[in-house]
Amino acid sequence: PQKSHGPVLSYITSIWHNRLFLYSAAALIFGIWFSVKVLQKVNSLCSLLFVQGFAKELLDEVEASGFPCEIIDMKDYDPDDQLADEGTNKTVCVFLLATYTDGQPTENAEWFCKWLEEASTDFRYGKTYLKGLKYAVFGLGNSVYTGHYNTVGKNVDKWLWMLSAARIMTRGEGDCNVVNSKHGNIQADFKAWKMKFMNRLKKLAKGDKKSCNGKCKSGGSCKNKTKHEHGHEERSEHEDLFESSSDEEESGLQDEKKGPVVDMEDLGIIMNGVKKAKSKDGEQMVKLSKVNGVKMAEDEEGRREMITPALRDALSKQGYKLIGSHSGVKLCRWTKSMLRGRGGCYKHTFYGIESHRCMETTPSLACANKCVFCWRHHTNPVGTEWRWKMDPAEKILQDSLEKHQNMIREFKGVPGVKPERYEEGLAVKHCALSLVGEPIMYPEINVFLRLLHSNRISSFLVTNAQFPREIRNLVPVTQLYVSVDASTKDTLKKIDRPLFKDFWPRFLDCLKALGEKKQRTVYRLTLVKAWNVEEMLAYADLIAMGQPDFIEVKGVTYCGDSTASSLTMANVPWHQEVVAFVQQLADMLPQYEIACEHEHSNCLLIAHTKFNIDGEWWTWIDYERFQELVQAYEDSGGEQTFSSLDYMAKTPTWALFGAEEQGFDPTDTRFQRRNKAKNISGC
Repeated sequence: PQKSHGPVLSYITSIWHNRLFLYSAAALIFGIWFSVKVLQKVNSLCSLLFVQGFAKELLDEVEASGFPCEIIDMKDYDPDDQLADEGTNKTVCVFLLATYTDGQPTENAEWFCKWLEEASTDFRYGKTYLKGLKYAVFGLGNSVYTGHYNTVGKNVDKWLWMLSAARIMTRGEGDCNVVNSKHGNIQADFKAWKMKFMNRLKKLAKGDKKSCNGKCKSGGSCKNKTKHEHGHEERSEHEDLFESSSDEEESGLQDEKKGPVVDMEDLGIIMNGVKKAKSKDGEQMVKLSKVNGVKMAEDEEGRREMITPALRDALSKQGYKLIGSHSGVKLCRWTKSMLRGRGGCYKHTFYGIESHRCMETTPSLACANKCVFCWRHHTNPVGTEWRWKMDPAEKILQDSLEKHQNMIREFKGVPGVKPERYEEGLAVKHCALSLVGEPIMYPEINVFLRLLHSNRISSFLVTNAQFPREIRNLVPVTQLYVSVDASTKDTLKKIDRPLFKDFWPRFLDCLKALGEKKQRTVYRLTLVKAWNVEEMLAYADLIAMGQPDFIEVKGVTYCGDSTASSLTMANVPWHQEVVAFVQQLADMLPQYEIACEHEHSNCLLIAHTKFNIDGEWWTWIDYERFQELVQAYEDSGGEQTFSSLDYMAKTPTWALFGAEEQGFDPTDTRFQRRNKAKNISGC
C-alpha cells in the first residue's frame, strides 16, 4: 500500500518544493489581469472627465454667442417627464456621451440609455414621440476597443432618430486613441465638431436653409437645390435645417425605421421556414403529458428548440429576458409606473394587485391563435400541440424571478422611484401569465403553478379558449382568465384567426370548463370598434354558459401598423363608448352589475352580485388567505376544496365605478404623456 502511494506523495512533495514558482506565476497572472482592468477603468474615467470638461467648454461658447444654456447631469434628468417637452420649444439638446468598457454607458447615463432604447421600440410611445426635438450627439470612446468603439453615442443617436427627433448635424466622435483620432487627439476632435455645431446653431437661430450637398435622403442626387430628380416635393425650410441621419448609418437606419422591429411575437415568419423544411414523417404526436394533457412529440431528442439563436439575439435587444428555449419575462410598464408612484394597472384597481411586485412572464411563447390585435403583430410561433424541447418548470421559475429582480435593480437611484417601493419590488408577490403566447400549452403548467404558490406568489393565468381539456386539468389558480374576443363563430374566426378547425366547439367547451371551476374566473372581452361591439345578445348567452365571477371589458389596444392586420386607430373605442357598451351589457345580465373602472386602461369590470355584500363590493383578493387555502388543498390531496368567496376582500371606494378617481389610486400621482390623443395603454 505504501508503494502505491509513492507517485502521489512524490507529486505533492514536488509541488511543495516548487511552491515559490507557483506563487510567482499566480501573482504574475493576477498582476496582468489587474493591470488590464485598471487600464480599462482609467480609459473610461478619462472619457468621463473629458465629457465634463467638454460640456463646460461648450457651455461657455454657447453663452458667449448670446444663447441661454445649461448643463444637466443625466442621472438627474428624467426622460419620461422631460424629453418630449423639449420638442415643444426651440431647445436644442446636445448629448455628450462616453462609452465605458464593453460598450456600456457611464453609470450616470445608464437609466437614460435604457429608457430611450425601450421607448424606441415600444408602440405605446409611437414613432413620432419625439417629433420636434432638435438634437446633436458627440460621443467619446477609444478605438483600441474596436468591438464597441463609441457604441453609446451611436445608439443614442439611432434611438432618438427612430422616435422622429431631428438631428441638426451629423454625429461627432472623439477618439482617445491618438493613432486613429481624425484630428490628432480627442480635444482636437471635439474642437472641430464644436466649430461645426456653433455654425449650425447660428444658422438655426437665423432660420437659414442648409445648402444642398447633392445627397438626398432617398439616396438619389438633386437636380437642383429645390427639386428632387425623382419628382419629390420641395422640402420645407424647416426640414432643410436638419440632417436625415449620420452619413455612415443612413441606409441602415432607414431600413430599420421602415419595417416592424423583430419583437417577442414576431417569430412566425422565421418559424415558417423551419416548418416547411421539416419532414412530415417527423410529426408523430402520440404521447399525452401526464401533467395536463397537452400533446407532445414522443421523441424528446427529436424535438427542436422554439427559439433559434438568431431570434434569441434579436429578442434580447428588445428588452425581453428569454429563459431556456421557450419562455420569457419582461418588465411591465405598470410595474415601472407604480415604482415611481404614478399608479398601478387595472388589476390593482379591480383586484388589489401591487403592480410594482408583479412579474409578467410566460412558459410558452407559442400560441394557437393569430389575433388581429396581437400585441406583437401576431407572427409568433403557432401550433395546436407542444412539439418543442421542454425546459423544467423549476428552472423557468428560478430564472424568471432572477431576471425580473435584475430588471427591478436597474431602477435603483432612478429619478422618481420611491425607495420603499423599490425594496418591495424585489420581492415578487404576483405572477401574470399573460406576457405572450398560450401559457396553458406548456406541458408542466401545473407544476409551474404549484411552484408559484409554494413561493407564496399569486397566479393570474390567461388562456385563449382553445384548450378545454387543459382548463379542466388545471390545479387551483388565484384567478383564471378566458379571452372572449367575439360571441359568434364568424366573428371569432375573423378576430382570433384560430388554427384549430374545430375552434368554435373548443371555444364553447372552454367556457363550460371555466364554469366548472370553483376559484375566481374571468371573461376577458376586448372591444374592437366596428368588429364585435354589435353582438350584445350573443355575449349575454356566452356569459350565461360559463357563469364567470367577473367580466373585464376593455377597448382594444392599437399596436401599430402591420401588414398582417387591417386594424387601425379607428378600431379603438373611446372610453365613453366602452362605458356605454358595458352599461347595455350589464342591463341584460340579471346577476351582474358594473363594479369597477380603470379609465387609464380604458377598462371596466362587471362582477357577479354574489360579491356585493350589504351594498359593498368585495372584488379585491385576500392573497394571504388564498395561499392558506391552496396549501390546505395540496396537503389534503385535493380533498379540501375552496371557492372564490373564501378569499375575497373589500374593494376601496376610489376603485368603484362612478368614483371621482375613475379607478386611479389617490395615493399615487397620475402622469399624462404629451400629445396623447387617444388612450391606447396596455395592461
